[in-house]
Amino acid sequence: MDDTPVPADDPKPQGKGRPTPKRRDAESRRRQPVTAPKDRKEAYRAMRAKQAAERERARKGMLAGDERYFPIRDKGPARKFARDWVDSRRLPSQYFLPFSLVILLATWIPWPLEIRAQVLNVVIAVGWPIMMIGVLFTSVYVAWKVKKLVAEKMPDESVRGVGFYAAMRALQIRKLRFPPPSVLPGGKPVPPKK
Repeated sequence: MDDTPVPADDPKPQGKGRPTPKRRDAESRRRQPVTAPKDRKEAYRAMRAKQAAERERARKGMLAGDERYFPIRDKGPARKFARDWVDSRRLPSQYFLPFSLVILLATWIPWPLEIRAQVLNVVIAVGWPIMMIGVLFTSVYVAWKVKKLVAEKMPDESVRGVGFYAAMRALQIRKLRFPPPSVLPGGKPVPPKK
């Protein structure tokens, strides 16, 4: 303990300069009037409005790339690395859905009978198997490569499910990926929207 006397002309004031308020005074200042809903319908409407506002805030946070708002499956540095790795490349599997649509449309067009037989033969015998083999090999390669890189670069992170996560993201059309890509093909960051 310091027993040195304090000089009378000490510039530091002692205490806070006002008395401590009584508890009831402090509590009464904090209290705000409660506006209870008049009936159940109004309470339900208020609850729905609050939930809608929370969902909108979460949606904006996800679109902005704020990881706090991501679903659990998208959280963590390993998943971020997998997303960025897939998004920085053009992979054959990302064309699976557009190619499937082209194949479907080619079979629906009312071709003349002799041409229709050739189109179906090319689609069923050549196009579809080539696409499926390409998707299978791309998915296996992406899963293997991402797991290997995560294990090397982040030894403390679990690699469980990261390969499957990357392979599924590689199957999606780039514009429809969620969370939205943060890197362009080639590895450059996505420019901010104006």
